[in-house]
Amino acid sequence: MTLKRDHLTKAETLTKAETLTVAAIEERAPALVEARTLIDRFHSIVRRKADADLDEWLRDAAPSLIASFVRGITKDLDTIRAAVTEPWSNGQTEGHVNRLKLIKRQMYGRAKLDLLEARLLSAL
Repeated sequence: MTLKRDHLTKAETLTKAETLTVAAIEERAPALVEARTLIDRFHSIVRRKADADLDEWLRDAAPSLIASFVRGITKDLDTIRAAVTEPWSNGQTEGHVNRLKLIKRQMYGRAKLDLLEARLLSAL
């Protein structure tokens, strides 16, 4: 059985079989439940821009299954704080870079600047 569930799906939207599978996993692996709860808390901190909750979350998450993620955040804490508190985002730029890389990969390495430019401009 494959769970059709991403990290944002709420329990109410799961099928009965998926709910039973999740319950069985949670019963046998409480550390996974804790990790999921911590991830949900981090997501909430970012969405609410609740910088004040970040330090407490870091302390709670440090000894968990997501400890390596916490260490990565701690190494670049100023950047994470800025991402949580500042209104700016580079998401649109990253989206365009990702699209360009996809087009270049589709061209099997033949994407010299002139060919890439012709392909991009023909799409407009």
